[in-house]
This record gives sequence, structure tokens and C-alpha cells, in this order.
Amino acid sequence: MNKADLISAVAAQANLTKVDARKALDAIIAVTGDTLKKGDKLTLVGFGTFSVNNRSERTGRNPRTGGKIKIAAKKIVRFKAGAELTKKVK
Repeated sequence: MNKADLISAVAAQANLTKVDARKALDAIIAVTGDTLKKGDKLTLVGFGTFSVNNRSERTGRNPRTGGKIKIAAKKIVRFKAGAELTKKVK
């Protein structure tokens, strides 16, 4: 499912127009990004939790040459599925 499919499904499920569903989805994505950028968690009970973790600098290998390379530290987004979502997938 891509974003357009999700918008169509949300519009049908919530009895909204596709324009309103797109606005809602875009707002959710924007708020999620802003929340994570601040370093806060976003918890949606039954769905899951989005959080930011710091990955430290590490040494890796260039697969072509076999030489060592430094991989820079960075922030990564994590998602942990909630219990209800996990039950639906099983």
C-alpha cells in the first residue's frame, strides 16, 4: 500500500473526502516529524511508539575494497508496534 492507497482507504473508512483524508494524513506526518525532531516520543495506544535513538560512530568495511571506513554517528527513527497492532498481524 502506498500513500495514495492509504488516503483512499482512510477516506472510505472515516467517510471523508480524499482531500480531507490527505490533509489529515499530511498533518499527522508533519506533527510526527516535528515531535521526533524535538527528541520526544510519539505514542499511539494500540498502534505503537515512535522514538529517536542515537547511533554512535562505528567502523565498517567497504565491500568492494575490504578497507575500513568510519560510519558517522546519526539519529535514527525507531518504531515499536503496540499489542493490538501485533495481534492483528498474527
